Amino acid sequence: MNISQHYIRFLLVSMSVLLLFSLTGCWSSHEIEEISLGVGVAFDKGEKSIIEKKITERGEEYPRKDSITTTYQLITPQIASSTNKEGGSPQKSYVNMSETGDSILQQVRELSLRTESPFNATHMKVIVIGEELAQSYNLEQLLDQYLRDNDFRPSCLVFVSKGRASDTLESKVAGEVPAFRLYGMVDNAYRTTRILPPMPIIKVESRLQSGSSFLLQNVILKNGETKFVGAAVIKGKTKKLRGFLNEKELEGITWLTGKGKGGVVKSFDKQTNELIVYEIESMKSKITPHVKGNNISFDVHIESEGRLSENWVASGNPFENQFLQKAQKTSEKEVEHMARNVIEKMQKEYQVDVAGFGNQLRIKYPRVWMRVKENWDQTFSEVPINYDVKLTIKDYGTSGSKK
Repeated sequence: MNISQHYIRFLLVSMSVLLLFSLTGCWSSHEIEEISLGVGVAFDKGEKSIIEKKITERGEEYPRKDSITTTYQLITPQIASSTNKEGGSPQKSYVNMSETGDSILQQVRELSLRTESPFNATHMKVIVIGEELAQSYNLEQLLDQYLRDNDFRPSCLVFVSKGRASDTLESKVAGEVPAFRLYGMVDNAYRTTRILPPMPIIKVESRLQSGSSFLLQNVILKNGETKFVGAAVIKGKTKKLRGFLNEKELEGITWLTGKGKGGVVKSFDKQTNELIVYEIESMKSKITPHVKGNNISFDVHIESEGRLSENWVASGNPFENQFLQKAQKTSEKEVEHMARNVIEKMQKEYQVDVAGFGNQLRIKYPRVWMRVKENWDQTFSEVPINYDVKLTIKDYGTSGSKK
């Protein structure tokens, strides 16, 4: 009986201790109304802001090189409370703060000297890297601090800007947060072949460590609005910006990789020079490597099903199979032209493989890959590539049905 009472007493004490631990909450927590939420960051070549220049003029500055300007987009408690108030004139829903220096971590800590709310990066959405900085800095070094920081969100998307990256974190639309807008625009990939699959920072790290070349979405500010305009080519060997692909060339890459979710192909009828628009419902691509001795070559097979969404050919009758076949051939030639055009730029101008040819060679011929992988971009620039494009028009909307 005594043993049983001791056991029950021990059990009650143990449960009480466990309950006390569960009531302590997160040891490192901060009240949300006491922190500045960082939602976007832009890296640019060092150029001091007006406030920084005034501070320097007074001789009150911490020793550092002015090589990088980092702009943080913050949602502060003051902004959040003013946005929630009804009435009054619309205000910005964010504040951008810039720091110039040579250490990314030091720049974050400098914010503590200008605001009472500690910086919090756990909700960071986007990183935008300016063109000049991406050309002169190894991206692995530039992103190193964020890759090491446990508080930084690995799903944060990375972009490059042809121009000042900080410009892309500005908006004239009341209530809009530019970082959220950029993050959401990626979801429109099912509408166009000119948006790359999302590139979070954790994926960028794996590409940088593997030494393979890859693409980042290029974003610019034009007439007060941000727009996705093609892609930035990051060369695997240098880990720096090699150049840009325009929007048409990015479409070619999407067809080569078969990763598009939707979009259109605009082509012109050979006889009438009138417009034919093919809308993509599905696409797939297969890259097949061939090795004969020391010679490497590739076959690219592209397939797609879609619909005739717009037809300006007055004599063209969608009820006739002959016209549909002609429309298919016209669209197929346009797709092949886009694929050939971007491959030529990759091979002759940039000498980079950003479409995954090397990966297919690695899978099918691992021993050959081990031999050529160190100088793959150079080898790729000389390999012959054959194309086979097959597009099928399955319907043409409310204009009738295929006979």
